[in-house]
Amino acid sequence: MMTNHNAKVWFITGCSTGFGRALAEVVLKQGDRLIATARKPEQLSELVNSFPDTAKAVRLDVTNRQEVDEAVNTALSTFGQIDVLVNNAGYGLLGAIEEVSDSEVRAQFETNFFGALNVTQAVLTHMRSHHSGHILNISSVGGFSGFTGFGIYNATKFALEGASEALAQEVAPFGIHVTIVEPGGFRTDWAGRSMVRSACEIEDYAELSGQTRNWMDREDGNQVGDPARAATAMIEVVNSSQPPLRLVLGADALERIRGELRSVAEELDRWEATSVNTAFSQTASFAV
Repeated sequence: MMTNHNAKVWFITGCSTGFGRALAEVVLKQGDRLIATARKPEQLSELVNSFPDTAKAVRLDVTNRQEVDEAVNTALSTFGQIDVLVNNAGYGLLGAIEEVSDSEVRAQFETNFFGALNVTQAVLTHMRSHHSGHILNISSVGGFSGFTGFGIYNATKFALEGASEALAQEVAPFGIHVTIVEPGGFRTDWAGRSMVRSACEIEDYAELSGQTRNWMDREDGNQVGDPARAATAMIEVVNSSQPPLRLVLGADALERIRGELRSVAEELDRWEATSVNTAFSQTASFAV
């Protein structure tokens, strides 16, 4: 396989559609090399046929650790390195907390959180030994601010963000960067074909999670965000000498997160006296 060995090697999960596909196309067009993964790699044939020297499709279900290890080994044997890991594979689960089943919750966590963790751990051994690399974890505005009807999805993304913050500190001494990507509404199939809706719908939540379902139906295909421009923004971060820990994508996400920060700051101020009045009294005496 003839390649440009000065180009970066990207390993992107969930390349069949959405952000993964958009990022894969932009990365290849700029001359980088790519391990494009999907549960059904045949869906990537057009992409790979267009860039036969710089793209390789690999089957990967991120919830299967054996497949993860095999995919990473394939990447290393094909291109010799992995410079950028993008944990993109994931999906949305729509339903109020009381409406979602145990199996729906666990499946959501297996993909959105444990899947990303599986791939990260597998790739880190290589990046750490080379003292370089960049990990992009695709979260969501919903990984920073909770939404009615998306509590479990929020939980998976909050978990991913917490792990990413700690990971960024752990791997910084090895020259590895971590960026949490927090998109708002983008014109992918996240709100449509890829969305899983809880099998149970409770009438009492019709004005809550039910309204969120209706909103998703209206939003699907009408989002203002352009996935190709999101991909360009992510590449800009990877090429930066001082990349951010968080990359917010979309004016809607920026507005929501700023609002959340203001709300938290106001609540901290309002309850400050109660928060700090929890220490032992300096005048307290203790029996000996």
